[in-house]
Amino acid sequence: MKLFTEKKEDHRISQLYALVNSKCPRCRRGDVFQNSMYGFRAQKMNENCPHCNLKFEREPGYFYVAMFVSYGFNVAQMIIAGLLTYFITHNSESPWLYMAVIFPVVVVLAPFNYRYSRLILLYYLTPGLHYVPEMSRDKKVKTAI
Repeated sequence: MKLFTEKKEDHRISQLYALVNSKCPRCRRGDVFQNSMYGFRAQKMNENCPHCNLKFEREPGYFYVAMFVSYGFNVAQMIIAGLLTYFITHNSESPWLYMAVIFPVVVVLAPFNYRYSRLILLYYLTPGLHYVPEMSRDKKVKTAI
């Protein structure tokens, strides 16, 4: 499902569009992941961008840093779920109520955290990795006459 659509005549794809739709940070055209976020198969990340051939894992163990971003997402989601539970129920006595709400939220949002923690790492926390507009152009196909 595409959350944002791009104009056909606009060759420069916005950064928000590319991030939300899991596109390559350098060309903003190739897919970072091979399959959807929620499904019967585990998410699988492409090794290289199918459009510009950028190697996503910059060095061995590169995505271990994404665990810290994912941890931040989890903490924020748990706090929001806990506060919403309190404001809706006005119950501050039962820890079981909060656990019954927070744990399913964490489990349901785990695929989201996995995907977007890696994308945040690629887009904002990787020095030297920037958008190159020339890479987003379609490759010219040579035809034999």
